[in-house]
Amino acid sequence: MTRLELSIAWRYLRSRRGSRLLSLISVIAIGGVLVGVSALIVIMGVMNGLQRDLREKILVGSPDVHVLPYGDGMRMMDWRATRAAVAATPGVVRAAPFVSTQGMVRNLAGYMTGTQVMGIQADGVPGADVTTIRTHAILGDFRFTRDSVSLPGAVLGKLLASKLNTFPGDTIVLVGAAGLDMNASTGAIIPRLDSAVVSGVFETGMYEYDNAYLYLELAAAQRFAGLGDDVTGIEVRAVDRWQAPAVADSLRANLKAPVRAVDWQEQNRSLFQALKLERLGMGVILLLIVVVAAFNIVSTLTMVVSDKTREIGILRAMGMPATSIRRIFLYQGIVIGAVGTGGGVAIGLSLSVLLEHYRLISLDPSVYFIDHLPVAIQIPDVLLIIVSSLVITALATLYPAAQASRLYPVDAIRHE
Repeated sequence: MTRLELSIAWRYLRSRRGSRLLSLISVIAIGGVLVGVSALIVIMGVMNGLQRDLREKILVGSPDVHVLPYGDGMRMMDWRATRAAVAATPGVVRAAPFVSTQGMVRNLAGYMTGTQVMGIQADGVPGADVTTIRTHAILGDFRFTRDSVSLPGAVLGKLLASKLNTFPGDTIVLVGAAGLDMNASTGAIIPRLDSAVVSGVFETGMYEYDNAYLYLELAAAQRFAGLGDDVTGIEVRAVDRWQAPAVADSLRANLKAPVRAVDWQEQNRSLFQALKLERLGMGVILLLIVVVAAFNIVSTLTMVVSDKTREIGILRAMGMPATSIRRIFLYQGIVIGAVGTGGGVAIGLSLSVLLEHYRLISLDPSVYFIDHLPVAIQIPDVLLIIVSSLVITALATLYPAAQASRLYPVDAIRHE
């Protein structure tokens, strides 16, 4: 009986005139499911890609955990003992001091712009490579030295170097607030001026870093910030980046100094929570497209029931049970859902690959931190979309199938 039921279901899906092609209403029903599924896959992939790329780019210059002093001064005094205690904490791979301050940078032509000055230990110092920023040098390196030049070296972001029109070997002037002096005769404020030579240029792909960050060797940054021998805090690399919150908890429990530990997830919590909420919202909205397509299936099968009422009556009169009539329309709905879902998955995955590989959609990095629309397909998301689509379309067939199975043979045959 199953083969006969499938044959009848397929015939009801086809157009009237003996064509092997699907009827228009069947194509529309399949198209609705296809559009919904493909849109879900692409949007979920885009949201995953945004979260992945933002996380990777944020963590380029940011450690897994920051150990910082309390108060507004941001000045850690006995940092060597604190670093030793941090390094001895389970789960910590490396720990290194850093300096963070703001200032202005000026080229020799007089152009000046704001900058975030970061002080880190130079390449070659054991345990210095806490972050991956050193791997993003495109000119020079992070040794902070330049042959035959005694000035301290500075490594600039690519966009910052472009604004200043500077290259490795050029001299720049750093203007800071530390050690401000006043001209006794005029009362004018004299800022601190430190000269440096550009020893390298880095590019991370993240606008905030490339446009504003400038790295100095730790001692030079301490002088520029007026910290003496003190530092801003300690950068920590964990064994597993995803275990950074647990490492931060251990540091808070073990460190006796008046310091606090902030992991990267806590530091960027608002951003990633917003991305999760946006991903959930987009998923719900797009899932409604599949629900609308399911109602389209209901209307399609209801129209088929109305159109084929006389034939259904003849089948019942010939002895076909109501359960078989019900299965005929269930099979129709399942075919529409399976074809629409399969086509939607194929189109969605193809579009996702094209968007990721060819970077078809560009973004303004000053707004979105990244320069193109990223896509990251996750298999669990695809499987969830497939299952949800098939379940919704299968549920949509229950009403018209039950309606068809309840027809009385005599009344159905008399139907005009």
